[in-house]
Amino acid sequence: MSICPKNKSSKARRDKRRANWKMSAPNLVKCSKCGELMMPHRVCKACGSYNKKEVISVD
Repeated sequence: MSICPKNKSSKARRDKRRANWKMSAPNLVKCSKCGELMMPHRVCKACGSYNKKEVISVD
């Protein structure tokens, strides 16, 4: 049994397979404390709170 492919894959076939590798926009939610857009399940960069509790102090 050989590891090598039987036939050469054309550039079109190869690139069709790679066509679905695109980046998606980050999912953003509103902060429950200040209303700023933030990534879910992370500390808010604007007010420093997580789950309505202040975790870090932001000046």
